Formats: sequence, structure tokens, C-alpha cells
Amino acid sequence: MSKILVIDDDVDILSAAKLFLKRHFDEVTIEKNPEKIPFLLNNYEFDLILLDMNFTQDVNTGREGFLWLDKILDLKPELKVVLFTAYGDVEMAVKSIKLGAKDFVIKPWENDKLLGTIKSALGEAPAPKKASSEDGIVGESDVMKKVFNTIDRVADTDANVLVLGENGTGKDLVASALHKLSNRKKESFVRVDLAAMPETLVESELFGHVKGAFTDAKDNRIGKFEEANKGTLFLDEIGNLSLPVQSKLLNVFQTRTIVKLGNNKPQNVDIRLVCATNSNIQEEVSKGGFRQDLLYRINTITIEMPPLRERAGDIELLGKHFLEIYKSKYNRKITNLSAALIKEMNRYNWPGNVRELQHSIERAVIMCQSNTLGVEDVFGEQHQFKTAANTTKSYDLENMEQQMIVKALKKFNGNITEASKELGLSRAALYRRIEKYGI
Repeated sequence: MSKILVIDDDVDILSAAKLFLKRHFDEVTIEKNPEKIPFLLNNYEFDLILLDMNFTQDVNTGREGFLWLDKILDLKPELKVVLFTAYGDVEMAVKSIKLGAKDFVIKPWENDKLLGTIKSALGEAPAPKKASSEDGIVGESDVMKKVFNTIDRVADTDANVLVLGENGTGKDLVASALHKLSNRKKESFVRVDLAAMPETLVESELFGHVKGAFTDAKDNRIGKFEEANKGTLFLDEIGNLSLPVQSKLLNVFQTRTIVKLGNNKPQNVDIRLVCATNSNIQEEVSKGGFRQDLLYRINTITIEMPPLRERAGDIELLGKHFLEIYKSKYNRKITNLSAALIKEMNRYNWPGNVRELQHSIERAVIMCQSNTLGVEDVFGEQHQFKTAANTTKSYDLENMEQQMIVKALKKFNGNITEASKELGLSRAALYRRIEKYGI
């Protein structure tokens, strides 16, 4: 049993909070005036404070919330603080976590969510479910713990999320996890791969069209926005969009409506937006290739997926994870990875990131003739690529092409835009080859 202090300038919220929380905690004290916080903390003992971020003196900026959070932690550094916030304040709430708050709850709250958050902050219950191997994301490194923490905190909000990272790092898995852990999980999750979509079809695919809108429009067609209505829309490689399409997207995000090609009637859409790109989006903005105002719209929260080479300790974990998947899939009796293989896996740079590791383990499981995966099973080809960094030893055209792609990706640290320029390919063509060779 714990003692809770609730501070909010809305008496209805105070009453509702006390009515619910007093069934679960020893004492629940409510206070409308935040100026009384020092008096209350100096004269009474509390285990946790539920603190509103906005009060009447400074509406909707969150500044008072930050001010009082700072004063509370100055007076009682050990005191746990959970913030009340509205949907529009999610970015501020995430910032407050870095300043010492334990968590935040969005108003109007769900009782079970509120109770679970408080108990988790008090250490009385396990933290809410995080993205994990169940969602396809595997990792225990410090950089991945930060990713999991951000996913967990923003998943059940409707905040737009921008996922950054090199090709093959798992940006699509982050988008999927955000959906699975959200309040929209029972609705559709719709992925759009903008890198593989011809420019002429983008608008029709996104917004839909009516019969006769253009030459080949023989029937009405719903677009991805309409398909994802009430659910989550994942726009992968959004950096590939042309400026005219970017402009139309911005209007959709501002008005929450779409207009199908060949039709002038706006149609309301309700989607949670997740975008991803492996390009340096800020650099694209500075070059004029991506709209600054659109970037503001899509990156309320930014999640950066680290390259595999920076995930200390995760490579062996991922290798064993994929081994379990593929030995079951292909009915192979392979028990483990050899010590030499693990050492070599940790030495290798993995320019294709997790995707390259996954395909390498799958191929090795298929071809391995013993009950232990060894260096030669996984690195037969990769070692050839490394030694062929400056000299090509094979005249097989596909093998040479694969080597050159690996070399270019390694040179530019997985940056698809730069690698495609180096190779004289379009981004879409390079993506097709990456998928073809399992890089």
C-alpha cells in the first residue's frame, strides 16, 4: 500500500483520480494549487506524485510541469513522479523522462493503464510489455535498451514516429512493434515501400483513385491511407518521395483528409503514422530535397536504429536467435555456434546489418553438415568479399556484382543514396539487388 499525491488544476480530474485510486492505495491526497507542493512535501510523506504538465497560468506549454518536476526532485530526489499529459504534449512528456520523471499517462486515461503505470513506477509490478523477440526485435545492448524504452513509452500514443537507420537494421520491425503495442493493434497495419514504387504510381497507391481517373483506371481503388484507416500506416523510405508528393502528404497530415485521383471530395482518415528512412534526412532538408515542414510533421518522436557493428553483445544473441528459427524451419539438428564462429562474427563489420546476419545464418543452416555451425559455414562467401575488397578473384558476374555492392555499402556505412551513386544505380535498383543477394 502506498501514499499518492495528485496535483491538477481540474477538479473533475482530481475527483475521478481519487475515486479510482483510493480503491488501490493506502492514501490518496489531491491538490489543485501546485504552489502548495513545497508545504505538502515538507509536512507529509508520499511515495508517488501524479503531476499535471499544464496549469492555468501557462496553458499548453508544459513549462510549469517542468518547473514543478524540478522543484519536487530538488526537495525529494527519491520521490517518484508520473506526469499527466494530453495527446499534443507527448513530445514534452518524453523530454520529462530524461529530466527525472518515471513515466507519463495520457488524459483521458484508461484505469488499467493508469494503475499499471503507477505500480510499475513504484516497483510493485513489472514494467509494461516492451518490444521483444516476440515482435522480431532481439537485443540486450545498451543502445537497443534505449530503443525498447522509447517504443514502450510512445507505442500507445498517436504521436507520429520517424525511424532512422541504415538498411537492414530493422526499421520495419520497430514500426510493427509500435503497432502491436498500441491501442490500434486490432486494426490494420499497412506498409508502403516507397523505394520500390514507381513515381507515377505513388499518388494512386497512397490516396486511391476513381474509375476513369487516368487511362488504366478501369475500377475504383482504395489507397493505402484508406486501407490503414483506424490503424497504423508505415511509410518506408519516405526520403524517396518527390517534392510534389511531399506537398500533398503535408496537406493530408494537416487536414486529416485525402482526395482520390479523379475525385474532388475530401475523405476523412484516422491513422497513426510511422515513417522510416536510411538517408540523412536533415541533409536532404538542407539540400532542398525534403520539406522542412513535412519533417516537423512526421518526427514528433524519432527512433534511431543502431547499425549491428555498434550493438556490442547482440551479434551472438542474434546469431543464436536465427539459428533456433532456421533449424526448426529446415528440420536440422544443429545445436550451437562454434567459439571460432562467434569470435569471427564479432570481428566482422556486417555492412548489411541484421538482415545480412539473418540470411547468412539461414544459408549456413541449410548447408551445414555437422551439428555445430562453424566459420566456414557462415563466412565462406563473406571472407571472400573481404579479401576481394581491392582485387576481384572471381569472374562470375553475379558474384562480382554482389562483391561490389557489399564494398560500396561498407564504404558508405550502409548509406543507400551514396552507395547507389557510387555504383551508378538508382536507389530502387540497388534495393532490388540487396534483396536478391540477401545483403
